[in-house]
Amino acid sequence: MIIDLVETYLAMRRACGFELKSEGGCLLNFAAYSDVRGQDYVCRATAVEWTGLARTVHQRARRLGDVIRFTRFARAEDPRHEIPAAIFGSEKGPRPVPYIMSGEVIQRFVQAAFQLGCHSLRRQTYGTFFSLLACTGLRTSEAIHLRYGDITPDGILIRNTKFRKSRLVPLHDTARAGLERYLEQRRPYAPLDDHVFVSLRRKQLIINDVETAFRTVANAIGLPCLPVRPRPTPHSLRHSFAVRSLESCPDGRDHITKHMLALSTYLGHGNVAHTYWYLEATPDLMKSIAEQCETFVTGAQS
Repeated sequence: MIIDLVETYLAMRRACGFELKSEGGCLLNFAAYSDVRGQDYVCRATAVEWTGLARTVHQRARRLGDVIRFTRFARAEDPRHEIPAAIFGSEKGPRPVPYIMSGEVIQRFVQAAFQLGCHSLRRQTYGTFFSLLACTGLRTSEAIHLRYGDITPDGILIRNTKFRKSRLVPLHDTARAGLERYLEQRRPYAPLDDHVFVSLRRKQLIINDVETAFRTVANAIGLPCLPVRPRPTPHSLRHSFAVRSLESCPDGRDHITKHMLALSTYLGHGNVAHTYWYLEATPDLMKSIAEQCETFVTGAQS
């Protein structure tokens, strides 16, 4: 049955480090859809029919891409599986432009976060949480999953993120001091939970709570959110950190290359192209670097 092959396929790819949360659910759904129709092999027409149930063309393209990859795996053992054609186009939609916050805006944002709500711990939790994102460039999920043991003398240990990679993120003395001040207040509040950041429910923060707190603070300081601009999210603090780091990049081709590789490793990117994306996604940054390069070339020729 197709569902048995899907489970084998998912187990193999997860063993290679892929989480496949959404893809796994889609493929199991496709297997059940095929099973109802009494099909033991992937049928091209059924795959297109099932994929067409998605609401948008982009969703259809992604679902069909999942089926195509699975079918290539299944067909290696049995050619009766039919590989569908990618009739909905590319499954990779355009990556959204990042919302970049200036240093002054981040300072105002963090100050407002430390005044969020009426409960002292809530203020300290989100003030410290957003400060940590801003000064380290951590992913929101990485900060949410931090535990006491991850804070080491050498920095913050980020364990098993994308593709089960771990990395060490250095902490500035001021960031470490701020984190310790928060932990002094947080430890007695939820002594049975070792997550660094906890909610008033005495449990680990969840992403919905973080996003709600971010929107509340953003509205409080009047953070611009216009239809023609990207929408600010907690990840904007990570994007802003990356852009500030690139702005501080020294001149010279070799320096830029080394800086990019170091930043890619620091941010935990699986591909350095994801770091270079900040250049094309941030016109002002690209213009600044282009002007530096022009000055460098002009100086070399004179």
